Amino acid sequence: MIIAENLTKFYGLKLAVQNISFTIEKGEVVGFLGPNGAGKTTILRILTGFLQPTSGKILVDGLDGQTHSLEVRKRIGFLPETVPLYDELTVRRFLVFSGTIKGLRGKALNGEIDRVISACGLTEHRERRIRHLSKGLKQRVGLAQALINNPPIVILDEPTTGLDPTQIVEVRKLIKDLAGQRTVLLSTHILPEVSQVCERVIIVSQGRVVAEDTPSNLTGRLQKGLRTILYVDGPPEDVQAKLSSLQGVTRVVPSHRGGEILVESAADEGLRPLIAKTIVESGWGLKEMRTSDLSLEDVFVQLVTEEGKD
Repeated sequence: MIIAENLTKFYGLKLAVQNISFTIEKGEVVGFLGPNGAGKTTILRILTGFLQPTSGKILVDGLDGQTHSLEVRKRIGFLPETVPLYDELTVRRFLVFSGTIKGLRGKALNGEIDRVISACGLTEHRERRIRHLSKGLKQRVGLAQALINNPPIVILDEPTTGLDPTQIVEVRKLIKDLAGQRTVLLSTHILPEVSQVCERVIIVSQGRVVAEDTPSNLTGRLQKGLRTILYVDGPPEDVQAKLSSLQGVTRVVPSHRGGEILVESAADEGLRPLIAKTIVESGWGLKEMRTSDLSLEDVFVQLVTEEGKD
């Protein structure tokens, strides 16, 4: 559905994106991650036809993004981070305007407006002026304009930024409802959002792709050995020193939360009973002991940090 081949983009002498390549299949929901300044926005602008790459190319449904720019843009619905809305218009009038720009007229336009209003939960607000809507409802209006004309590809740039928890849940549900029906590329810095919504992740750092896989595969690939969370009633420095001295323990990291300690060790299940025994024999209280897998946040920080060192 979307193929990026060796995308490179310079702004003057500044290199923003370097030899970026990836493929997104039809019906996938893919998370697009990266720290600020990583090149995410530049890549999205290239994908949506706002920018042309210095070199490399984009293929959408087999169409070249440079030679068939108009056809490619017809296949993409885009929700930018800052939604360009006309506050004085009602929801329906704004969507009529958006649909007209996309070439719809008459019954086709009216039918499409009714469809996206219903799909985005805006039925009760269709005649309200946009200026009177909450930020969450404005995001829904932005998503509705992206879905007009039923594009097979939807690109969402930070769709939940600035929303309250209830609004975030609502927007996530809308995104999940798109899965399977359309190809969705979700650019965000909110990692739990990616874990809950996306099937695959592309991580960009310093203008390059540093990882591309499912969240579970990424965590499995980077996690070496066992991770154990402990709550110990004892002097933190003494506990850390004692556990660090055990053979097979590779790292002991105290938490800012009282008594919590992360122990990383070799993949030897026998180490956990030894850790528990050591704590008890030292006269400390072992309040809790549980396994802990790497989170997507851990993976992201590790990959970006390693890239920065390189």
